[in-house]
Amino acid sequence: MRVAPHILHVAQPVEGGVARVVADLAAAQLAAGWRVTVAAPPGGTLTDTLTALGCAVRRWEATRAPGPRLPGEVRRLARLVREVRPDLVHAHSAKAGLAARLAVRGALPTVFQPHAWSFEAAGPVVNRVALGWERWGARWAARVVCV
Repeated sequence: MRVAPHILHVAQPVEGGVARVVADLAAAQLAAGWRVTVAAPPGGTLTDTLTALGCAVRRWEATRAPGPRLPGEVRRLARLVREVRPDLVHAHSAKAGLAARLAVRGALPTVFQPHAWSFEAAGPVVNRVALGWERWGARWAARVVCV
């Protein structure tokens, strides 16, 4: 008997296009018989939509931008990954992609879907740092999906 794959989606933000994509993917994966868990900050429409679908939702406290809270966000996400034990991690948005790749560091197949590149929205100094991170962090993504 084959066990259904277990996908952990990691999302930040919880509104707008990212939330819609995560909800659509979760709905399709649940309909296919997969096990799906989503880690996301509280609030927004995402949690309510996922709960209505019957999707497992785990609270992941994370702010939208990187900053001094990042190490704690990565530790919390790493703990959550150990508890959930997914077969694959799918990180949505630059922030979730940063935290998820640091938390997992290639130990599990990881899909990174930026939805937009952070280095295109920043000033010159942050742009260079973000671009450098994306080049370095790409090694921890089995796939990068650009939309």
